[in-house]
Amino acid sequence: MKSLPPGLQAHLDSGATTLCWCWRLTRRDGVQIGFTDHDRDLTFDGTTFEAAAGFTATEMKHSVGLGVDDLEVEAALTSERLSQDDLAAGLYDDARVEIFRTNWSDPEQRVLMRVGSLGEVSRSGASFRAEVRGLSHYLQQPNGRLFQFTCDADLGDRRCGVDLTSDSYRATGIVTAVSSPRAFEVSGLDEFTEGWFARGLLTFRSGANQGRAIEIRHHRRRDGAALIELWQEPAKAVAIGDEVDVTAGCDKQLSTCREKFANVVNFRGFPHMPGNDFLTSYARRGGGR
Repeated sequence: MKSLPPGLQAHLDSGATTLCWCWRLTRRDGVQIGFTDHDRDLTFDGTTFEAAAGFTATEMKHSVGLGVDDLEVEAALTSERLSQDDLAAGLYDDARVEIFRTNWSDPEQRVLMRVGSLGEVSRSGASFRAEVRGLSHYLQQPNGRLFQFTCDADLGDRRCGVDLTSDSYRATGIVTAVSSPRAFEVSGLDEFTEGWFARGLLTFRSGANQGRAIEIRHHRRRDGAALIELWQEPAKAVAIGDEVDVTAGCDKQLSTCREKFANVVNFRGFPHMPGNDFLTSYARRGGGR
């Protein structure tokens, strides 16, 4: 049961209400934006909730126990602060969502109805539909370490310890030719063998995709040039002359950790654990006496 502020409770008891919905999105990079279904902008808690953004929401449902509560919001991509490119680039993935019931004539009279995170987002023309998941969905995600052959650290993180700022694992290049939306040739990588940057990260330093990072699928050599193919198509077209940073990749194998990074001491897998064949085997009696 929600505990309403005295002012809002008195407003509801009056019988004539001036209520609206307000949504606040907080991205993982800390950027906050707000929307309301009221016809004027509202401001509270340091956030301006933009009107006329076309936001509508389905009915909110609460589940008993640990079931995941969810609802859907639908809006047009008309806000200057909410663009199609930002959605496509994943800037709003897992963004925190707060939903308020607010007295628009006195925004200080409000109650927080739901807190969740942004889930699956689908787009159609100039509108989008987003799923808002309850916080209980985090309880359904695996946490902690896995007992597995391969390393479970991220290359370059604290547990790994590899210095990705080293010239041995990092390079800067310029796009010289574009083969497809996900594949292009990059200069400045002549000193690196084929596959060195596979599973690594490419970050655009200039151009329409500046600041965005995408994982590298393949790193090949073709006619003396380095060909980079990405796992995901960038939000905007890659152009000749775009400057990029690339970092080495790792397939999480012990041999790669030893030969490519000389970092076996920090390997976070279990390469010598018994496999299924060992676990299902049984003792055999020898044939000799």
